[in-house]
Amino acid sequence: MVWIDQDLCTGDGICEEIAPDVFEGRDDGLWVVKEVDKHFDSTIVFDAGEGEGHGPEGSRGVARVPDSLIDDVIESAEECPGECIMIEPYDERIMSERGV
Repeated sequence: MVWIDQDLCTGDGICEEIAPDVFEGRDDGLWVVKEVDKHFDSTIVFDAGEGEGHGPEGSRGVARVPDSLIDDVIESAEECPGECIMIEPYDERIMSERGV
């Protein structure tokens, strides 16, 4: 699972270059995490946006990482100049709260 600390994000976008299926830029120049439908049942962007397809941002906006992209997400975290990409083990509690 992965999330971005918005207070540390420098907006470089290296994360999206490395793992575009997990990271997405916002209009304000910061990046957020997402789950896309080609890996999961639906697309959710954890950007605090309104309506379906959006979820909370920051530490509450935790996205699952497809097994095939784990190495890319780790590389993104290692290359991030802001050190804002937080990787955590899978948490069943978070997923049950989301109804997954």
